[in-house]
Amino acid sequence: MTQRRLAEVAAKVGVSEATVSRVLNGKPGVSDATRSAVLTALDVLGYERPTQLRGERARLVGLVLPELQNPIFPAFADVVGNALAQRGFTPVLCTRTAGGVSEADYLELLFEQHVSGVVFAGGQYAQADASHEHYRRMIRRKLPAVLVNAAVDDLGFPRVSCDDAVAVEQAFGHLVALGHRRIGAVLGPSDHMPSRRKLAALMLCAEAARIELAEEHAMFSLEGGHAAATRLVKRGVTAIVCASDPLALGAIRAVRRQGLRVPHDVSVVGYDDSAFMTCTEPPLTTVRQPIEAMGRAAVELLANQITGRSVAAEELLFEPELVVRSSTAPAPAPR
Repeated sequence: MTQRRLAEVAAKVGVSEATVSRVLNGKPGVSDATRSAVLTALDVLGYERPTQLRGERARLVGLVLPELQNPIFPAFADVVGNALAQRGFTPVLCTRTAGGVSEADYLELLFEQHVSGVVFAGGQYAQADASHEHYRRMIRRKLPAVLVNAAVDDLGFPRVSCDDAVAVEQAFGHLVALGHRRIGAVLGPSDHMPSRRKLAALMLCAEAARIELAEEHAMFSLEGGHAAATRLVKRGVTAIVCASDPLALGAIRAVRRQGLRVPHDVSVVGYDDSAFMTCTEPPLTTVRQPIEAMGRAAVELLANQITGRSVAAEELLFEPELVVRSSTAPAPAPR
């Protein structure tokens, strides 16, 4: 390593260049904490480790997200990043984009960086029809990981999820209590596992209330919500339950484009309670995911795996909370 890079690593860690040199050359006289900090600094700065040190994992943790446009994901990244920092880990944010780096490609990059583990939120594990081979490679490499929210079966990782069934029971019950009998749902793609769970629970709720449920599937975007909700409004629904807040905002736009009003003609319920939902017009009634508790639980499960503790490949379910604002109202009188 050049003298300039040696100095850069030393400055990053706050130790002398001699100490960095001792770590790189595998010499004694350096504490485990300092040694780990030097190796992590190498990874963060993008410098290759010496050959004899490449087999060791850095105190880096991959945080793989599907997007940052939905405000729930930056909020989750903030919770996870803070919880990781408190345990001495540095998060490496990987965000998938259409036509960009794939989840499997990001995982290859994380392998090269010798990360200690990975937290996935909203990844391909939640899509029944997607490839899951890269998760199985992680299992073979014994790389610790935690999956956030519903996943396909048999991947073998611990999971932290918001209880989708309870979420839709709260939303549906709220709308039925307001007198709605024609209720629609805007869900994610048909192979999306959380949406499948929501649909199964909604169908049970509708059967118990003797209400016919109208459902539409869409991509997770404002535009997707708009298109799906337009079809539901034309079918005569008076209330719409959505699988995300952006879908709900698209639904509100669709109602207005049909010359109707929210909530006077059509009530809309979102899901997530992401940032700024109090600032929409009208303020959005939504189901809040407990991302603070979920994020900290995900980091604790990951840290336990990293330190060699036994962690069962089970799912922890967290209770959501219905937040009633102004996008829902009593059902309109029949025309």
